[in-house]
Amino acid sequence: MSKQTRSSLEKYKLKRLLEELKQKKGRGTELITLYIPAGRPIADVLNTLRQEYSTATNIKDRTTRHHVLEALTSVIQRLKLFKQTPSNGLVIFCGYVSTGIPGAEKMEVHVLEPPEKLNVYLYRCDSRFHVEILEDMIAEKDVYGLMVIDRGGAAYALLKGKRIEIIKEITSGVPGKHRAGGQSSRRFERIIEQLAHEFLKRAGEYAKRIFLEEKNLKGLIIGGPGPTKYEFAEGDYLDYRLKEKIIAVLDVGNSGEEGIYELAKRAESVLKDLEFTKEKKIVQKFLYHVARDTGLATYGEEYVRRALLMGAVDTLLVSEKLEGYRIKAKCPACGEIFEKTVKSLNNEIKCPKCKVSANIVEKKKLIDDLIEIAEKTGTNVEIISVDTEEGEMLRNSFGGIAAILRFKIGQ
Repeated sequence: MSKQTRSSLEKYKLKRLLEELKQKKGRGTELITLYIPAGRPIADVLNTLRQEYSTATNIKDRTTRHHVLEALTSVIQRLKLFKQTPSNGLVIFCGYVSTGIPGAEKMEVHVLEPPEKLNVYLYRCDSRFHVEILEDMIAEKDVYGLMVIDRGGAAYALLKGKRIEIIKEITSGVPGKHRAGGQSSRRFERIIEQLAHEFLKRAGEYAKRIFLEEKNLKGLIIGGPGPTKYEFAEGDYLDYRLKEKIIAVLDVGNSGEEGIYELAKRAESVLKDLEFTKEKKIVQKFLYHVARDTGLATYGEEYVRRALLMGAVDTLLVSEKLEGYRIKAKCPACGEIFEKTVKSLNNEIKCPKCKVSANIVEKKKLIDDLIEIAEKTGTNVEIISVDTEEGEMLRNSFGGIAAILRFKIGQ
C-alpha cells in the first residue's frame, strides 16, 4: 500500500475517531485531555500529573473523585510506557464515559501520536474531550501561493487551508502613460517598457524568494485587473519550478491586498475542482473497465468482498457516505454463528438455519470492515466523496462499493 494511501487512510480513521470522541460525555468534569508537545520530557509531565492526582484527592463528590483518580492513574501508567515523547508529540484522552445509564460509566483510554508536530501543552479535566487541536491538524493544510500583479505593483500571499497570510507588497515605479514634457512619444514608451520589464523581473525574484521557501506549496494562482498577469505568467520572469505550479491565471478587479482577498475567493472553485480531480480520475478508470467489459472491475458488496478476500483487488473504491454494518451473530436456539451485512442495528437478525432471532456478538461499520480487509491484502483504498458527479454515480448506481481488479476472476 502506497505511503499516500496510508496517510489518506490514517487521516480518515483519525477524523472518524475525533467525531466519535466529540460525542462522548462525562458524568462531571471527569474526562482528561492531555496534549504533550514534541520535545517535552515525559518525566516533567509525570511530575505534573502526580501533582494533579494530589489535588484531585480533595474533590468532594465521591464518584467524581474516584473517576478522576482512576483516569489519572491510567494516564500515568500509559506514559510510563514511553521512554521519550514521540517526534510529533503525544495526545491522550482518558476517562469514564457516559453510557446513558447512571452509574454504568465506562472507562476509555485513547493514546494518539498527532499527524503533525504538536507545539502546545494542554491538560484539562472537563465533561468532554477537547479534540479541536487535532481537528485543526487534519483540516486541509495544503499551501497555495497567491499573487496579484499589475503595472502598479504586486502583492504576495499564502493560502493555508482557509487562512490567508499576506507576505509582501511591492510597487513597480513604472510611470503612467502621460508623457513628461519635452520627451518624444517613442522614446518615452521605450523607457516605460524597459521599466515595466525590470519590474516584472523583480516581481519574479520576489515570487521565487517567497514561494520556493514554502515546502508544502501545492500550486500558484496568479491574478490581476489587467493584461500584466498574462505577460508575467507567460514570459521568462518566473522560476521554472514555480511556472510548473501555476494552477490558474484569473481576472480580479483590484490590486494589492484587496486583490489578494478577491483572488482567494475566486480561487475557491479552482481548488475545489483540483481536490476532486484525483478521485474523479479513479472513478472514471473504474467506469472505463465497466463500460468495456474488460473483466477488471466489479461492484456491489458481495462481489467486492469476495474479490478482496481473494487478493484480487488493486484499488477499492468506497463512498464516504456508505451506510450499514457488518455483524457477527449467534443463534440462541441452534448455536449457529454467522456473519451478515445489515442496514441498521435496530432490525431483527434471524438465524439462516432455524429462523430464530439471533444475538449480535460483534459489530463494525461496513466501511471499516472493508478497509480492514483491504489493508490486510495490500489493496489501495480510495474514499470517494459525493461532491462530484462521479462520486454520486458510485454511490447511487453501484451501491457505494466498487473495485478495480489486479486480474480477472469468475463472477
